[in-house]
Amino acid sequence: MTLVILAAGYAVRLQPLTLNTSKSLLTIGGRKILDRIMEKVLSVKEVSSVYIITNARFFENFLAWRKASKAEGQAVSILNDGTLTNETRLGAVQDIAFAIKERSIADDMMVVAGDNLFDFDLNRFVEFAGAHSDGVSVALHDIADIMLAKNFGVVGVDKDNKVIDFEEKPEKPKSTLVSTGIYYFPKDKLSYIREYVKMRNHLDAPGYYIAWLAKRDKIYGFKFTEDWYDIGNIESYKKADAEYLKKERNR
Repeated sequence: MTLVILAAGYAVRLQPLTLNTSKSLLTIGGRKILDRIMEKVLSVKEVSSVYIITNARFFENFLAWRKASKAEGQAVSILNDGTLTNETRLGAVQDIAFAIKERSIADDMMVVAGDNLFDFDLNRFVEFAGAHSDGVSVALHDIADIMLAKNFGVVGVDKDNKVIDFEEKPEKPKSTLVSTGIYYFPKDKLSYIREYVKMRNHLDAPGYYIAWLAKRDKIYGFKFTEDWYDIGNIESYKKADAEYLKKERNR
């Protein structure tokens, strides 16, 4: 299984913290966000290779990170999508397509957004996806705040965990169950990504692609109750930093 980490954004809402540093390389609770994600990723024995997609602006930073981290010596590659500014960014969906084409990915693929933190075991998600291999799987979390849900992909699932409704950043959310930026794509579903990218529509947030796909194929929702943090602005960054510092002290 191939693992793709999306880290090519410019995180303008986190400036000045992200003027010279990728959001994924910011420190939360004394450790870089990417290091925390990689700890989860490398615990999954099915993962045979990891591709981290960044941009030309931060490419050297990620190479330096790999050299200094536990990723050195692992099957971890840093891909440069060639963009230099937020205005010229490819968008997350197109970055996924870029990785597929650049490295000729043809096996099952898990995608993790490089700006979120989660406390559940990724092995559970992989096990769930394997049991629902006739469709794409998405990790979901109930954020229990209807106003906050406006900022995410809001999901409806049936009793069999099949996604029956998906709306990206709705003005009037139907629930507080949201997508967390963690996806599993069986290899026979990768062609849909190429088809969607050709349409040149809503290529930034993966949720738009998932909403489109939900009308064409099966999607399953894996719900977890452990902590999840979306680092979207300075306020959420400071909150996550404080809470992880507390967790580290209590270990």
